[in-house]
Amino acid sequence: MQNICAAEGFPRFTARQICDWLYKKRVDSIDRMTNLSLAQRARLDEIAYIGRQTPVNCAVSKDGTKKYLFPVLTSEAGDQRFVETVFIPEYESSAHRTPNADPVRATLCVSCQVGCKMGCRFCVTGQQGFHGSLSSGDILNQLFEVEKYAPDTHAIAQSSNQAITNIVFMGMGEPMDNLDAVLDACSVLTSDWGLAWSPKRITVSTVGIIPGLKRFLDESQCHLAVSLHNPVATERQQIMPVQKAYPLSEVLALLRQYDWSGQRRLSFEYTMFRGLNDDADHARKLVEALRGLDCRVNLIRFHESAETPFKTSMPTAIAAFQSYLNSHGIVCTLRASRGQDIDAACGLLAGKRQ
Repeated sequence: MQNICAAEGFPRFTARQICDWLYKKRVDSIDRMTNLSLAQRARLDEIAYIGRQTPVNCAVSKDGTKKYLFPVLTSEAGDQRFVETVFIPEYESSAHRTPNADPVRATLCVSCQVGCKMGCRFCVTGQQGFHGSLSSGDILNQLFEVEKYAPDTHAIAQSSNQAITNIVFMGMGEPMDNLDAVLDACSVLTSDWGLAWSPKRITVSTVGIIPGLKRFLDESQCHLAVSLHNPVATERQQIMPVQKAYPLSEVLALLRQYDWSGQRRLSFEYTMFRGLNDDADHARKLVEALRGLDCRVNLIRFHESAETPFKTSMPTAIAAFQSYLNSHGIVCTLRASRGQDIDAACGLLAGKRQ
């Protein structure tokens, strides 16, 4: 912003004024930046656009989860491409949707790419191939637009407890494969001239692309989630091709070089597949692999689909696996499945409008 203002001969402080309009007041028109002169606004209108895009569809789950379909503006992705974004409200009541209730926590699962290059065999997103990366603006647009409709699809959020409380980069795409845009978006989210969020409100997920992962760890204080899914190298490679280029052992060796005892949290995502990674031997090997790391493990029920051959682990196997990890010093939780009836749960985002 400062470079743009300098090139146009605007005062240096104009950059912060523009950021204030974009990120705090969330205007969608340059004309509404009323503390800029008419001449400045006219010139900005000639050289820039804000790029806000409203979702073209919203599917609502019986549990209150909402899945939004966004058109993508990036030329790399081409025309008629779409990404999906999931809004996940959490309520005090055990019933997810109660009359006039506001969520006490609202997580937004954002996408960073159209499709994905990683080709994980259990992920529906990966089955559609790769069609382009999103800009930081495309990423932020998901937050700004969804907040207008949270928690009710057509009601503009007014109070703080209706706003998004957390963002997870766990939607379509691999964040470390589009790291510049992801870091730029995180900068807007956490900078004082942006949204001024704490990095603790943001979690970035990865399958373990080591060059991007190292840069992320050096340049960001946001939480990290690593998609692990199997502690046995040969078995992991069968479902996650990235294992061949960036072995889990090397990923863990890199993570051990960083301090996880402070506010930044390290977690591992572990999807449970029946008969493949859910027995006592896998639990034991997972404990061995993570020994000494200050981390937690999030177990995820596999969500079956016609596009993948895998089956969901039995509840007894999941419970035994979780109990073993907890009893051996690793905090292990079971992630609640949300939005499965609208294909919004983990691994199901596919942007079928493609």
